[in-house]
Amino acid sequence: MKNFIIPIIFICILFITGCKEKSKTGPNLDSKPRYGEQVLLPPEAQSQIKIIPIAHATALLEWKDVTIYVDPVGGAEVFKTQKQPDLILITDVHGDHFSVETLEGLNTSNAKIMVPQAVADKIPSKFTPQIDVLNNGDSKERFGITVEAIPMYNLREEAKAFHQKGRGNGYILNLDSQRIYFSGDTEDIPEMRALKKIDKAFICMNMPYTMNEENAADAVLEFKPQEVYPYHYRGRPDVSDVNKFKDLVNKGNPEISVIQLDWYPHDDF
Repeated sequence: MKNFIIPIIFICILFITGCKEKSKTGPNLDSKPRYGEQVLLPPEAQSQIKIIPIAHATALLEWKDVTIYVDPVGGAEVFKTQKQPDLILITDVHGDHFSVETLEGLNTSNAKIMVPQAVADKIPSKFTPQIDVLNNGDSKERFGITVEAIPMYNLREEAKAFHQKGRGNGYILNLDSQRIYFSGDTEDIPEMRALKKIDKAFICMNMPYTMNEENAADAVLEFKPQEVYPYHYRGRPDVSDVNKFKDLVNKGNPEISVIQLDWYPHDDF
């Protein structure tokens, strides 16, 4: 009988040791999670997004093999060291967001261009096959990215002529599980405050055209993005105090990361 007990004990020890080793490596990602179980994907499984600030309201995003231009202005020379665009988003008709000259100078042969109707009306007809017109509330999928058009407009009576409701778009880009929001030119409108599950938010703040630091921070504290990037914060003559904005956000919710990029590499704006 003793001859049988020893092998059984040895097998039990191997089984228990194997279970402990398996638990150290985390959950089996090939199996279905149990109800209520949190499954954490390894860092290498997360989609990486490269953010390239160009100037003021102009930005580039690189995600997987897709390059996204947001409000490309400043002439093609500004983008000579960048990858050519696959997707172009334009928020409004103003010159710091929309430039026909820049579009014509870029290599956009393989690009789709998403714009509000007011911008589409000003783009030369040769671009028509490339254009997707999005009105506030519309969405469109291109290159595996679902783009949502979000309202952007002024609330103050004295500023309503700058950005009328329904003319321009802010945008949310859905990149796998990540949601990236570009505010465009707007005040702290209800539609912004109602946003959900935003990972990165690019928030404007330049008076008298959009909103001040207090209003921008108050809106951010309401919709709670994981990260917020102040951009579009120089006006004429006013320049917003980004450090003040950061302090307001950090004081209201220290879990929101405020990330400051160099949107003004030159002093000519």
